[in-house]
Amino acid sequence: MVEEVQKHSVHTLVFRSLKRTHDMFVADNGKPVPLDEESHKRKMAIKLRNEYGPVLHMPTSKENLKEKVPQSASDSYGHKQYPANQGQEVEYLVTGTHPYPPGPGVALTADTKIQRMPSESAAQSLAVALPASQARADANRPVPAGGEYRHPGVPDRAQPAGAVSVVMEGGNAKNSALMAKKAPTMPKPQWHPPWKLYRVISGHLGWVRCIAVEPGNQWFVTGSADRTIKIWDLASGKLKLSLTGHISTVRGVIVSARSPYLFSCGEDKQVKCWDLEYNKVIRHYHGHLSAVYGLDLHPTIDVLVTCSRDSTARIWDVRTKASVHTLSGHTNAVATVRCQAAEPQIITGSHDTTIRLWDLVAGKTRVTLTNHKKSVRAVVLHPRHYTFASGSPDNIKQWKFPDGSFIQNLSGHNAIINTLTVNSDGVLVSGADNGTMHLWDWRTGYNFQRVHAAVQPGSLDSESGIFACAFDQSESRLLTAEADKTIKVYKEDDTATEETHPVSWKPEIIKRKRF
Repeated sequence: MVEEVQKHSVHTLVFRSLKRTHDMFVADNGKPVPLDEESHKRKMAIKLRNEYGPVLHMPTSKENLKEKVPQSASDSYGHKQYPANQGQEVEYLVTGTHPYPPGPGVALTADTKIQRMPSESAAQSLAVALPASQARADANRPVPAGGEYRHPGVPDRAQPAGAVSVVMEGGNAKNSALMAKKAPTMPKPQWHPPWKLYRVISGHLGWVRCIAVEPGNQWFVTGSADRTIKIWDLASGKLKLSLTGHISTVRGVIVSARSPYLFSCGEDKQVKCWDLEYNKVIRHYHGHLSAVYGLDLHPTIDVLVTCSRDSTARIWDVRTKASVHTLSGHTNAVATVRCQAAEPQIITGSHDTTIRLWDLVAGKTRVTLTNHKKSVRAVVLHPRHYTFASGSPDNIKQWKFPDGSFIQNLSGHNAIINTLTVNSDGVLVSGADNGTMHLWDWRTGYNFQRVHAAVQPGSLDSESGIFACAFDQSESRLLTAEADKTIKVYKEDDTATEETHPVSWKPEIIKRKRF
């Protein structure tokens, strides 16, 4: 079949060529007229132009193979072109391998061996693919959404900020007026006064592992590795009361705003409810199989949530002591848990590097966030915004509720972050295992202060970790629980101004990381 089509096409071309040659030697009366050499050359030039002119710059295309030759003096690529005979289809026989069909060494078939000149619309569609018209195609290409211009062939890489695209045509540089989108920069952070240490409270005989301020802002409570819970006067820093009952390190304390109860948990697997009117334990919550690392109270309903080294978090009914749900899904110790009234109502961070947002009613995971590369030991919720932050040795990350959409990274605190706290003014505090404390502007992620308080006398230099921190209810004081057995109290420097402590902010050198 292929050979028959090939022979037929060759015969057709030869017959047409001989017919036109014969017509050139026939006069009006039908008698042959001999031509001189010059006339013969002119007639042959006309024959070549009519028969083979369209072949000179024929683009290869699969589109519109049955279209007739365009009747124009020049093609869409700027090449000179000769008009073909009116109403005549021009066929071209392609033998051997050819760029059409695409793919090296593809055998030609009866459908692909005959190729005709493309139409004007088909030629326009090929303009971008031809090197001769690439510059023109780039100049006419519309700017993508957002004003960002991208180099041809490099779709994922933007030009440098402020660059102007220049198109070279015929040796002349033309400004295409395509300005690149500027690189995103961090907005100017809000100015915050620096915090300074003004009180150190001693009394514990072991690492101070947890701290909480009561809702009335009169006193605060701490739990320690010495197995005691101590209550301190917030204004004077004097010890008011010591509670004993745990037989191992106390890892979490919280004071209820709905009842005169104090809740505590520890490495002895116990969760206790203390009645502060009688200063004794009135309830135990049994169920965890290993050390309990943290706890939190729901703000609107009488529900207590605890997290443990047994890779679970448990939800308890405060009054009946019943275990409402066991939140299973983490594959390593759950280090921190937080509650809120809005959805999702429970957030946990774990040593398995993930953060889980839980459905309180169903007791199941809603979202699992896997962006962190190392263990998540701290989670904090912003008091006004519908956002939260998580702390890990790789980064502090900010997220948006309800689905845990990633906002930004806060990089620079290169240590094991044990605790996070934030106030309504947008001051985020991160405390780490090496005794350093960084203060950040929540909105921009700007680190405006770094603190490393001296280790107190009588403690080893290596014991300089910060295990917990919290603002008091007025947010004018910051309390930290540390490994040197002390509680340190910080407050804002009243003498500081924007002139004495300017914001060291340069937008061109501050970049946000994606993950």
